[in-house]
Amino acid sequence: MKFVSDELLAALMGDMREAAEIEILPRFRAITADTIRAKTAADDIVTDADIGAERLLCERLSERMSGVAIFGEEAVSDDASILKRLADADLAAVIDPVDGTWHFAHGTPMFGSILAMVSSGETIAGLIHYPILGDFLVARRGEGAWHVAADGTRTRLSVVAPTPIEEMHGFIPLHMFEPDLQEKLAPRVLRFLRTTTWRCSAWEYRMMATGAMSFTLVPGP
Repeated sequence: MKFVSDELLAALMGDMREAAEIEILPRFRAITADTIRAKTAADDIVTDADIGAERLLCERLSERMSGVAIFGEEAVSDDASILKRLADADLAAVIDPVDGTWHFAHGTPMFGSILAMVSSGETIAGLIHYPILGDFLVARRGEGAWHVAADGTRTRLSVVAPTPIEEMHGFIPLHMFEPDLQEKLAPRVLRFLRTTTWRCSAWEYRMMATGAMSFTLVPGP
């Protein structure tokens, strides 16, 4: 299994900053009808920022890591069959160029960019960039996770301590589950102190990683 070094993580953060500065931030709050399109549903959308950021990141990753297999959200949306190659790839990069596209397209700042490094089907490192704040969450397999501020300051992260169910608060997007499972889950949700969904995994992960929320529950593939 591959290992992601500190030097590679720093370089990947630089690539994500570049994608944000060139492709994402200039388009924020400048979305027009001809730069936004629906994908699988009316509220499942893609913008020129998603496409441009994914293209730039793919170029930078190919230049930086010879032989890396790259799986971008927009490419997979066009051809889901390419995911079959992920489990066998010696080293792969999985990209969500603009997670929270709905927020981005509607002018709210709750969005981020996600990059996971995968080896033989197992995630070995992950980075989430928050373009508006300029900071990152970074994790490496077996070594924990950190918040990396815009000035480079690193703070070790930890999830919230276990609590009784009735004291837990988390994210449950019921609409993403199959209808029969929604009916089973809905009454059980009431056992928790509070549940919500923010329509942006990057920010929901941030709340979990910093201990602000207890859990997130989403359907499997």
